[in-house]
Amino acid sequence: MTPNAPHIVVIGGGYAGVLAANHLQQAAHAKITLVNPRPEFVERIRLHQLAVGNHSATTGYDTVLGDRVRLLVDSVERIDAPIRQVQLASGDVVDYDYLLYAVGSTGGVPTSVPGAAEFAYPLSELEQAQRLCERLQDIPMSAPVVVVGGGLTGIEAAGEFAEAGRPVTLITDVVGASLGDQARRSVVKALRKLGVTIVSGPDILVASVGATDVTLADGTRLPSAVTVWTTGFGVPGLAAASGLTTDELGRLITDETLTSVDDDRIVAAGDCASPSGIPLRMSCQAAGPMGIQAANTVLARLAGTEPAVLNQAFTGQCVSVGRTYGTVQIAHSDDTPRRLYFGGRTGAAIKEQVCKATITFMAKEGRKPGSYFWFKGRNRARQLAEAAKDTVGAARR
Repeated sequence: MTPNAPHIVVIGGGYAGVLAANHLQQAAHAKITLVNPRPEFVERIRLHQLAVGNHSATTGYDTVLGDRVRLLVDSVERIDAPIRQVQLASGDVVDYDYLLYAVGSTGGVPTSVPGAAEFAYPLSELEQAQRLCERLQDIPMSAPVVVVGGGLTGIEAAGEFAEAGRPVTLITDVVGASLGDQARRSVVKALRKLGVTIVSGPDILVASVGATDVTLADGTRLPSAVTVWTTGFGVPGLAAASGLTTDELGRLITDETLTSVDDDRIVAAGDCASPSGIPLRMSCQAAGPMGIQAANTVLARLAGTEPAVLNQAFTGQCVSVGRTYGTVQIAHSDDTPRRLYFGGRTGAAIKEQVCKATITFMAKEGRKPGSYFWFKGRNRARQLAEAAKDTVGAARR
């Protein structure tokens, strides 16, 4: 290691953090440290599989991290930006020259719904999925399971449980609201083939959760030995607790180069970043390219050049419905759905290949920094222009 080599600390070892750390190896003389609370990489897109026991949803960091990335298993409790230092849960402190903030997102259950915090099982983190898996092993296969939320996570959870032979009820306003009409019908068809009962509609709301049932706003009571809660979004509070500027949910506010508006030595990527206050959709499809682009911002600053602005396009969404069925929604670059989709067994095969490729691409970036590619487009400029127009219109009103 070259004396006085710059030290780059990456907080968070998810999709964005791993790709960023690997990409940073292009800074030949830099020291790179990845801080993560778990010793294994979590395949978050497989947590529904972990819950039923057909996948571990983890892989060793030695398979996805480059040789020059040092893994430090610890949690960051505070970022002290003025002195460029992070304080760890272990009591240690780590100095940095540049900090890449990639702590991801989390999910939970709302305190506003009586009984939800006590009886419902969220499914957005490794420990939550493990707890759910243990609970499912404690009840008979005939015991009813209720999944609250019809987004992609809820669909995948319901499909996985039903294919395993459990009676499942899915409660939601709309199944697959982010999908196009044709793809949505494909998902509903697959869920029903697996025996999932769907309770949906614009007025469907959960009023309370009990140990043995779920009560809807209209008074309907549904039996439930296990209630799985898949709605809601949150981010760790580290940035806000450290005095950095965040949005209302706690995402770090950055400019379009993913640089913190408070400190040009801090950049962010993934679900925890809010560039220009207009975040990208929560997904590993967004997180990975953002990790690379955040790393490029750091590399540009090390080289004394101007960093590029955020530029990435979406290509679609894919959702599994058990191991047998799936739906792949093809999208415009701005993430709006096209009419084209792939369903059934073809959709399932594509989704599985996407999951495998995600690990493959991270590992390849570790071996060959700079090899990762992503789709680019002009949709971000349009999104910013529309947001500015909406702001002006609101001010005039």
